[in-house]
Amino acid sequence: MNTWRIKPLDAILATAEKKPLHRSLGAFQLTMLGIGAIIGTGIFVLTAAAAQKAGPGMMLSFIVAGFVCAVAALCYSELASMVPVSGSAYTYTYAVMGELLAWMVGWALILEYAVAASAVCVGWSGYIMGLIEHATGFALPELLSNGPAWSMNGYMPVADFSHGIVNLPAIIVAGLVTWLLVMGTSESAMVNAILVVIKVTALTAFIVLSLPLLKGENFTPLMPTGLFGHDGLGVIGAAASIFFAYVGFDAVSTAAEETKNPQRNVPIGLIGSLAICTIFYLLVAAGVIGTVGAQPLRDAAGVVLSPDSAAFAAHCKELAAAGNAPIVCSREALAEVLRINGFAQVGNLVGLAASIALPSVILMMIYGQTRIFFVMARDGLLPEKLADVHPKWKTPWKVTIFTGIFVAIAAAFFPVGQLADISNSGTLFAFFMVAIAVLVLRKTDPNRRRPFKTPLIWIVAPLAIAGTLGLYLNLPLVAKLVLPIWGAIGLVIYFGYSRSHSHVGKGLIEVHEDDSDVPPSSVPPIS
Repeated sequence: MNTWRIKPLDAILATAEKKPLHRSLGAFQLTMLGIGAIIGTGIFVLTAAAAQKAGPGMMLSFIVAGFVCAVAALCYSELASMVPVSGSAYTYTYAVMGELLAWMVGWALILEYAVAASAVCVGWSGYIMGLIEHATGFALPELLSNGPAWSMNGYMPVADFSHGIVNLPAIIVAGLVTWLLVMGTSESAMVNAILVVIKVTALTAFIVLSLPLLKGENFTPLMPTGLFGHDGLGVIGAAASIFFAYVGFDAVSTAAEETKNPQRNVPIGLIGSLAICTIFYLLVAAGVIGTVGAQPLRDAAGVVLSPDSAAFAAHCKELAAAGNAPIVCSREALAEVLRINGFAQVGNLVGLAASIALPSVILMMIYGQTRIFFVMARDGLLPEKLADVHPKWKTPWKVTIFTGIFVAIAAAFFPVGQLADISNSGTLFAFFMVAIAVLVLRKTDPNRRRPFKTPLIWIVAPLAIAGTLGLYLNLPLVAKLVLPIWGAIGLVIYFGYSRSHSHVGKGLIEVHEDDSDVPPSSVPPIS
């Protein structure tokens, strides 16, 4: 059997033809959709880690990451408009580059969705515990509110349990969200809109209160770790981590088939939402840096510590005991900045906003992962039993529970920065493949109808390829090693099981997404 076999694009497109979408979205609606989808993850969670990696230079990191996202999103949009069905980059790659690469993309998307959900669980844990401690004085023992710190001994990861054993709140929120998804909980558009308003209001309040307090001396030196640092440090290394803050922008591209005049409005929605969010991020970063400073923490020898290392955790603990821990040590950076500057109640409200908004991001990450698994199972590449739909709740309950367990375990034992970096490695690989697929399809099928065409494709796609590859190469060593190791495990599963069970390999070219037993999309796009 040929491992480069493709799932015919015409068969996939039959899905969309059976259920055509109404074009109703304009440029403004798309831009608001993008803003709602992007804001709510990395900016609340990763600001402190980015400051430790790049210092004030993290402002440049936001610009670099936003630019790479923009060119990747333009490539993503062309395929999304041509293949408006379930499966995301996995389906696009299956149609263009064959089953083996599609499997690898689908396998990598586990790092994007499931590991990203774990990262947000850990971020939520930091905010909710900080909020509870400031409101009631209660604090969980450190060993139960932090996972272990991880470091590398050569090429072997080593866990240090002296400052944390398991992140119990992260496990709890992962379990609750999984239970909601199994039960088929849906959320109304009004609730989604309220969540967007809460997040934007929280960031706006932070900006308004912090910007008048800026001190110019806090911005020097601008790049204390340089442009390219070691093991994920430096401006570009921070950009590779900050990339996580933009995950969610593909909500705009996947709406291409429902957009009026997509040739005009999709680029406006993509670039507009990314530009507005980048401005928000820059202003928030300026507020953090200018008010309390954001120089990275160093050891006794003057070496900048990795934000996920045991040495960093130990140093932060010592400084916290002395009452002068820097903002790079905070697990709830934005709320802490406001408290330090005399806005304790507003800081608590910002923490509350993050605590309310972040579970919705976890929900959508786990939901997205189960949908990828579902489509792969329906293609025969995973056991089809995983795609079983619950007779009462009409949800793919088996794969949802499986995903929830995976998310909870990762959230329990890994710090947020490391999880974000690992997630980014899978996301960058998927976007790298999408950019290549757009170029391949332009050559192999130039006459195919494209509701949206990537502008300046021979410039934009190579920039996306180079940008995603460059950010991947600047991830920390652990994150860079995870992708090939994870890929090798995926290849073993593919050649041991998936290749022989593939429906396409058996000549079964089916269109499943419109079947009656497919779980309904009861969870709308949530910011």
